[in-house]
Amino acid sequence: MEHPTKTATERKFDLEERLLDFSVRIVRVTEQTPKTDAGRHVADQVFRSGTSPYANHGEAEAAESTNDFVHKLKLCLKELRETWRWLRLIQRVPMVPKPELLDPLIKEADELIRIFRQSIITCQQRNPKEVRT
Repeated sequence: MEHPTKTATERKFDLEERLLDFSVRIVRVTEQTPKTDAGRHVADQVFRSGTSPYANHGEAEAAESTNDFVHKLKLCLKELRETWRWLRLIQRVPMVPKPELLDPLIKEADELIRIFRQSIITCQQRNPKEVRT
């Protein structure tokens, strides 16, 4: 559901929505992987790492301190990096019928990684006394 008070520009860059869309796409990819031992293993891994940033971002929004906020952002970053690697493996094997269709999802993972990395850096620079590195 869109926020009725947000402008078009704010809606265009709504990180929560991007993470939700990313999670939905991850779910769809995992449903396409083969029902082999390898397919199930990889699907389980990418499902966990690819959907957790959405939940962890929600946790970051409710952070109790700057340190807690940065910690939650770092969890998102860690999981996104893991997801990016699993997606590349799924594409390389390939474990889905049309591996080339993963290109936009891999690109989105990379963009989200960049967003979280920069957010962490910015927060640490703005709050040097509060944030432990």
